[in-house]
Amino acid sequence: MSTPELGLPMAVAAPELPARVRIYEVGARDGLQNEKATVPTEVKAEFVRRLADSGLTTIEATSFVHPKWVPQLADAEQLFPLVSDLGRSSGVHLPVLVPNERGLDRALALGARHVALFASATESFAKANLNRTVDESLAMFEPVVSRAKAGKVHVRSYISMCFGDPWEGPVPIHQVVRVCKALMDMGCDELSLGDTIGVATPGHVQTLLAELNEEGVPTSALGVHFHDTYGQALANTLAALQHGVTTVDASAGGLGGCPYAKSATGNLATEDLVWMLQGLGIDTGVDLARLTATSVWMAERLGRPSPSRTVKALSHKE
Repeated sequence: MSTPELGLPMAVAAPELPARVRIYEVGARDGLQNEKATVPTEVKAEFVRRLADSGLTTIEATSFVHPKWVPQLADAEQLFPLVSDLGRSSGVHLPVLVPNERGLDRALALGARHVALFASATESFAKANLNRTVDESLAMFEPVVSRAKAGKVHVRSYISMCFGDPWEGPVPIHQVVRVCKALMDMGCDELSLGDTIGVATPGHVQTLLAELNEEGVPTSALGVHFHDTYGQALANTLAALQHGVTTVDASAGGLGGCPYAKSATGNLATEDLVWMLQGLGIDTGVDLARLTATSVWMAERLGRPSPSRTVKALSHKE
C-alpha cells in the first residue's frame, strides 16, 4: 500500500492480478475517425506525440481504409511520416489499421511494422462494415496476414460484436470463438475482443475468455476493447484482468464510438483505466497528469469537454 500523491489514487494491490498492463491506445485512430469535423494533420501528429510523451508505448496512429469510407483519416500518407520517428527514437509501436491488401501496400510503403485488421463476429456487422459475409471477410484477410507475416510485420485483429450486435442481439459465444480461431490459425499475433455496443457484463467476459482458452487460444494473445454504453467498461476490464489478460484498449479522453453501430458510445477512457490500474498497484508506465493534460488539449481543439470522468475530476483540481 502506498501513500497517494495529489491527484492520484491510493495504491492497494489486489491478489492474482497482472503486475503490468499494456495499454493499447486507440484515440488517434478509433477516436478521431468518429469526429464530424476533420482534425488537421498537424494536430493529429501533435496528439500522437503528446500521447507518447505521457508514457504510452502502443499508439494506433491512423487507418489506411479508403478515404471514401473514413474521410477523417484520409491523410494517413501525410500523417504517418510525421510520427514514424517515434518508433525509432522512443521504441513506441505505431500500429495502423489496414482493411485489405491495398491498405497493407499503403502501410508497408511508409514503413509500418505493426498492422491491425478489423473483423466481425456477426454477419450483420460484417455486411455493414465490410460489405462481405464473415467467411468472405476472413478469406480477404488471409493474404493480408500471410504477406505481413512474411515481412515480419506484427498483425493484430480486432473482432467486433463479440458480446452483442444491434441487429442480431446477443452473440453466441461459439460464434465468436470460431472467428477468433480462424484468425489465429491464419497467423495473427494478437486478437482484440470488441464490445462494440457496450453490452458486455463481467461474467460474459470471463466465460468467453475461458471458452477461447478451451479451444486453444491463449490468454497471452488476447486483448480487450470495451465501450462504456452501460457503464460496464471498467468492470469488464477488471474481469478480464482477473482472467490474466494484460492488454487493454483505451482511448485518451474517451474519444470514439463506431460509425457503423449508431448505438455505440465512447471507448473506455484511458485516464479512467489508468486511475483504476494505479489504484490496484498495476504498472502501466503512464504519467496520468501528462495524459490528462493531453486530453484537455485535444478537447479544446475539438471544441467540447472530454467525457472522461477522470479528466474532468483532475482538470477541476487545477
